[in-house]
Amino acid sequence: METLVNSSPTPVACASAPQSPTVALVREVGLRDGLQSIATIVSTACKIEWVNAAHAAGQREIEVGSFVPARLLPQLADTAEVLAHAKTLPGIVASVLVPNLKGAERALECGADLMVVPLSASHAHSLANLRRTPDEVVAEVARIRALRDASGSRALIEGGVGTAFGCTLQGEVAESEVLRLMQALLDAGADRVSLADTVGYADPASVDRLFGRARALVGERLACAHFHDTRGMGLANVYAAWQAGITRFDACLAGIGGCPHAPGASGNVTTEDLVFMLERMGVETGIDVAALLMLRQRVAGWLRGETLHGTLWQAGLPQNAAPAAMQAA
Repeated sequence: METLVNSSPTPVACASAPQSPTVALVREVGLRDGLQSIATIVSTACKIEWVNAAHAAGQREIEVGSFVPARLLPQLADTAEVLAHAKTLPGIVASVLVPNLKGAERALECGADLMVVPLSASHAHSLANLRRTPDEVVAEVARIRALRDASGSRALIEGGVGTAFGCTLQGEVAESEVLRLMQALLDAGADRVSLADTVGYADPASVDRLFGRARALVGERLACAHFHDTRGMGLANVYAAWQAGITRFDACLAGIGGCPHAPGASGNVTTEDLVFMLERMGVETGIDVAALLMLRQRVAGWLRGETLHGTLWQAGLPQNAAPAAMQAA
């Protein structure tokens, strides 16, 4: 008889998989992206209450408004006043959206810490939303950079590449075009860039693929992900971006916001749901979820009649439940 021997191969040590981030930052954009998409005009006093409560809850990056003509967005006409107050709070990074050079001038005059310049990778969306082609926006970023440098300001410039996963007006947006425009923004003088799923076309596989290619191209200068929950995949897309190494995410309290070119769609990823998910995963955000839920209740009172989103506020926080990472330990 033949002697049976163990023919199993000798185990070979595998290379360690990249470690996922253990800390994440959630930037509140409800005061800009959220409020600009609804009819209700929230008073300056209430906006200041919002900023104070968000800061007290642990949020340290807040987009407080946008420097656009008041006739276009009366909801954001008091951006300078809200920004001035935010600047009095310790440790806060107050950002504003600036669609053009004139908006950047106002942002610099008012001492914004960060200017977000939106660019649509979709040519059709860019013309409809900004009345400029994507490459004309890139040229405007170069002028904003020159203005920033001449002023001596240390404000950061973030080029926000929207419709990065598709567009309701144009349809498909090629990944190669998204990457080209992202690099063009950096070459024009943006300090960093972000990618946005403006109309909710993204899915986790496409997020993993595009963010992976983008990080390979520009590294840590890809600084933020902005997702909408239009088709219920917002948090899944955040998770995919987090696994790709992204540690900064935009979100709106109560999931308000949206895009005028995606009618009927729900808004941005909900801040309280996102923070809850990250904290349950053992990812530190520095944010008190219970405090966010209390703030949401106040904001809901200011936005009576408006459609709000999110699920955590309905179910509440689980009782006596530690984060999964703590359970594993």
